[in-house]
Amino acid sequence: MRKSWFVAGVTCLLLARPVSAQVFTAGDELLASDRPEAWAMNYVGAATLMTAFGATPALASGQWSGALDAGSIPSLSEEQQRVGFRGSKQEDLNKSPVFGRARIAIGLQGGWVAEAGWTPPLAINGIRTRNLVAIALSRHLYATDSFSLSARVFGQHGEAEGDITCPAEVVGVSDPEINPAGCVAPSRDRIALRHYGADMTAAWGTAPWHGHATLGVARMEPFVQVDALLIGSVRDRSRLVARDVLPYVAAGAGRDLGDRWRLSFEVLYVPLSVQRDPARDAGNDPLTSFRAQLRYDSP
Repeated sequence: MRKSWFVAGVTCLLLARPVSAQVFTAGDELLASDRPEAWAMNYVGAATLMTAFGATPALASGQWSGALDAGSIPSLSEEQQRVGFRGSKQEDLNKSPVFGRARIAIGLQGGWVAEAGWTPPLAINGIRTRNLVAIALSRHLYATDSFSLSARVFGQHGEAEGDITCPAEVVGVSDPEINPAGCVAPSRDRIALRHYGADMTAAWGTAPWHGHATLGVARMEPFVQVDALLIGSVRDRSRLVARDVLPYVAAGAGRDLGDRWRLSFEVLYVPLSVQRDPARDAGNDPLTSFRAQLRYDSP
């Protein structure tokens, strides 16, 4: 009798979650770096890189500067958003067209400059950052009146939360093409935007115009914690982990606006490997972000 009840119970569970039994996994899953899911995580993480925006500021010990950064996050096509379950499910990745942060730099002894950046937890299209903080330490390696070479190490820690795997607009839709996972409520997924790295920046020019080029590398360590309620009262709590080392380049120019202000622009390029078709080799689907910064140097 007990055996028959056990078999019946297992059968009910399997019938209650046909989709989740097929596509969802429990616990942690370490993804190959060119899996579509890993590409998406690295794409979002690369968009949050706190680039140097030119030479290390020439700040005396105790002197400070403040800045506001903004960078574009290019809209992804339907094919690019098809990243879930090895590229078979479309995710809602076009949440925000821009990423921004406030940052402050303080001059230290020996020509070193420490920086800290913070992204306010503003909700944009259902996604919100939480405790997203970046830090950097830099100094000039070589400097003349018209040319400088700077080196920098940096890191970032924090996360963003939103309805990625179960967007609000598909919740409750019975069409399996639109709602293949069987979402019954907006998900509360979290992506950890963690990375660290180093770069070097060459800067040139004399006031009021300046140019710069940056070459760097970042160790990306994002993970996504899924939190989605599915049909049959099933809650998916899968955790996807990605690890990769990404090179990047940035180039731009800035103009002094008086003695204390500077407006700078740059283009950030991050190559990203992805294999969308198992029958083909992985290809490059990069992030190209246009960025701007307004900086003020204290007296």
